[in-house]
Amino acid sequence: MRFASHRDIARAIERGVRKAGLPVAYSSGFSPHPKISYPGGAPTGAASEAEYLEIALTGPRAPAEVQELLDAALPDGIDVIEVTELAREPGGLRLEASEWQVVLPGVAPAAAARAVQAFLASPVAEVERLTSKGIRRFDARAAVVTLELDRHASADQDAGCAILRMVVRQMTPAVRPDDILAALRNASALVPSSPPLVTRLAQGPLSTGLTQPTGRGTAQGQEKATRLEVGNAVPAHPGPVSAYEQFPRGAEGPDPDLSAREPDGRDCPDARDRATQHRVRT
Repeated sequence: MRFASHRDIARAIERGVRKAGLPVAYSSGFSPHPKISYPGGAPTGAASEAEYLEIALTGPRAPAEVQELLDAALPDGIDVIEVTELAREPGGLRLEASEWQVVLPGVAPAAAARAVQAFLASPVAEVERLTSKGIRRFDARAAVVTLELDRHASADQDAGCAILRMVVRQMTPAVRPDDILAALRNASALVPSSPPLVTRLAQGPLSTGLTQPTGRGTAQGQEKATRLEVGNAVPAHPGPVSAYEQFPRGAEGPDPDLSAREPDGRDCPDARDRATQHRVRT
């Protein structure tokens, strides 16, 4: 499913809603469309355990019923893990940042740590992206709140790959994990031996309540300033949030028999037999 585009996912969701018999609302006008929105969709090539949908219905339905019907109607690899009623939540969802895991095959953890330190120490990291309007240049550093080497990868120096964990703001223009990898490549010549494996682990609101240094191999002065609240539909309200280690994974672990392994046999700690599924919250 990581190779399905956003349009493919949207088409599968719309078909699933019709198959489930849900009374979805439609837009008015000459060409009505189902009222389904996809805030912060994952880029093509990235797996996700924390995608969100908002579906407008014409009549009341119990969240548990919607979850059961829609999950049964969707194809394998797209799992509905939670449904909540947003009408009772003032402000709706706040998806301000995402936590990503990036596996870099063929990159030594020590080399990745040096590249991360150089990136965090730089005030600006400009990258280029080809768009429909030509080459666009923007700062990838401004969107990165935390970036560090995964502790399991740091402990296993003979793993043959490095694993990065990052929290990235959702801003305009959107900064994606591949933009951050491009900045690491430009600054430190960090190039994996094969395409990296990118997985979104969580989405949620941003909090700036904690400002102590992380002290886990990141550049000096980086602040432990951002955490994600990810759970049921999160209302727009201030308050304390959970610690970095308490990010929910959205669902129980997938069936090992359904796990997907990369065709070239790459095998890294914390990425072994990882299911490439889209986990959906509606």
